[in-house]
Amino acid sequence: MEGETSWVSHCFDNFSSNNSEFDSFLELNDETDKEVAAVSVDLILPDDLLEQILAYLPIASIFRAGCVCKRWHEIVTSKRFLWNSSHILSQKPWYFMFTSSDEPVGYAYDPILRKWYGIDLPCIETSNWFIASSCGLVCFMDNDSRSELYICNPVTKRCKRLVEPPGPKFSDYSALAVSVNRGSHHYNVLIVKSKQVSGNFFQWDLSIHLYDSETMSWTTTLTEVLPGWRAGDESVICDGVLYFLIYSTGGGGPDNRHGLIMYNLRSRSNHGLLMRSFIRVPCALTCGRLMNLKEKLVMVGGIGKPDRPDIIKGIGIWVLKGREWQEIARMPHKYFQGFGEFDDVFASSGTDDLIYIQSYGAPALLVFDVFLKQWKWSHKCPVTKRFPLQLFTGFCFEPRLEISP
Repeated sequence: MEGETSWVSHCFDNFSSNNSEFDSFLELNDETDKEVAAVSVDLILPDDLLEQILAYLPIASIFRAGCVCKRWHEIVTSKRFLWNSSHILSQKPWYFMFTSSDEPVGYAYDPILRKWYGIDLPCIETSNWFIASSCGLVCFMDNDSRSELYICNPVTKRCKRLVEPPGPKFSDYSALAVSVNRGSHHYNVLIVKSKQVSGNFFQWDLSIHLYDSETMSWTTTLTEVLPGWRAGDESVICDGVLYFLIYSTGGGGPDNRHGLIMYNLRSRSNHGLLMRSFIRVPCALTCGRLMNLKEKLVMVGGIGKPDRPDIIKGIGIWVLKGREWQEIARMPHKYFQGFGEFDDVFASSGTDDLIYIQSYGAPALLVFDVFLKQWKWSHKCPVTKRFPLQLFTGFCFEPRLEISP
């Protein structure tokens, strides 16, 4: 299928199959010069210079380079190369799209080469698991007990199961977030659990649980009762602050159905003071998706109709500055129409300068470049819709080789 490439093939293609691709480039030279040019360049370049050149390649090209010859393979798999490549300009985030099924399989989109790669996730078992990512690592939490957690590098397939978190095992709502320190590679996993107080729909027990990779243990950093509000399934960590959306249970107006809570992971709010960090959303939203773009909180939200606030009329993008929202973009109508029958829920995640948006009902993927202020469709995803009510979802992650859980 057009645009589809097996990720595994990059690791195991034999040399002859790769060589045929290089021949198409070398056709610019005379036949007599082909072998001389290919051999002499490889011999002239010292390892350290060749290493620097290879480090600037996209991740997929690095895997292909490792199949060229023994020397190149040793370079791209060395610890020094992995360390040096981590200090090169960051790779653009990939988007992994998969469909609801008993065994979720999907494809990862590379925005640099504009290709899709088939990837098998090493631990996720169903499509409705909670997913969060940061700096090359992806964290998965099961949707049933909310106690089975894994953290992995989807590119290298290195994976680790975390110890079971504290708190209510079967919470009504849970939000998952992860933050990786780019220098030390230590990471924190945060879970915000929300459970209805028995016999009282308007009051909800909220607890925040933190996993530290250095101590390999969980701590419960906060427990509190929220009157009139409950937490949901949207959270993210930016610059040491946990942000999560809360939802009104008190029958508020359309402009007061969603709110945002800030929880500083360094100072940690005292019990009973959590609502002091409450921030209103910028308009009546049907839903909101939170993401960390260069340590700034960005929200992609469905904008509700004035007369029907539960029906989506458009999609906006805002960045939080202090305690105020600033709109940075709104999806043009032609792209909004391109999703077909767009309901009030959609998947959206982003890293660096890229934001991905897709409808749950279709495999179409729209990319917004925050720096260039540019909207663009991705190449068509190889996954196909097999029945009318089939659902799709996805998440983005940084493709990195040197990060391990």
